[in-house]
Amino acid sequence: MDGILRVFTGEHSSFKFSVMGSDRLLEKALVVTERALRCEALVPLQTTLKMLLGNDDTMFELRHLPGATPKHLRVAGPKPNPFRPWDQRLEVEQIGPDHVLILNKFPVQIGHMLLITRQWASQSGWLNKNDWSALASVDRDTTGLWFFNSGPNAGASQPHRHFQLLPRSEGESNCPREHWFLNFNRDNARICFGPLRQAVRVQNLEEPIEDNLLCKTYLKLCEDLNLGSPDRDECPTAAYNLLLTRSWMAVIRRGREGVHGFSVNALGFAGCLLSTQSADLTWLNESGPDALLRAVILPKD
Repeated sequence: MDGILRVFTGEHSSFKFSVMGSDRLLEKALVVTERALRCEALVPLQTTLKMLLGNDDTMFELRHLPGATPKHLRVAGPKPNPFRPWDQRLEVEQIGPDHVLILNKFPVQIGHMLLITRQWASQSGWLNKNDWSALASVDRDTTGLWFFNSGPNAGASQPHRHFQLLPRSEGESNCPREHWFLNFNRDNARICFGPLRQAVRVQNLEEPIEDNLLCKTYLKLCEDLNLGSPDRDECPTAAYNLLLTRSWMAVIRRGREGVHGFSVNALGFAGCLLSTQSADLTWLNESGPDALLRAVILPKD
């Protein structure tokens, strides 16, 4: 894999990864990455990195995309479905009868994968037992930070159902704000979370994670945020983000996709922000990254 690692370690690149243990799917993803780079099926995004201090000593990573905004991040009319069919050059593995694991065509981190449905399923519909079963199957082999954006107001760029996975090495933090989520339910920390508490729910998990528990936890968190229930509602009543590790699951109720030129998806709440030429960096530096998160949530009714 040395060839891949050399490709992604340029001056302005964040593509660095070392495989730990027996992560078969990640190993396979790196092989596919090397082939996809050669045939230009993969389009890595070169970014610069800056650390921002948030509230309560939390840290945010701000990655900036210099130059023109990539087409897949622009809001301009209907877009073709890139998953029907998916690009075979990006396929990592078939996962059960209903899902496929593929590479993200426009990665900021090496090994960024998407778990997509083989047939059409709406990104804004309820996640079901088959979705969670496929996710748990992948996670048993290769884990990291899973995230899901339920629709345009939650930062989703595609309407076809897809989870996203950023693999992590053993002992590596899943995201910059992981301690924020781990401490969310502690009694002595509840006062510190401010307005975000009205739009966030977190459930701690125990390994190994399995599909029944994941599905049950997801529905409970959605119910707690007044997002509805599949027993009563055809689809969730508001947009939301979902973050998942082997230790915790979080759901964030969303009101809008972005503000001040920033587009915010689930990774923003994990502490990973992305800026383009349209972003008001002066506002972000003056107001702080927590203000950006507060501006895009929709508090529980």
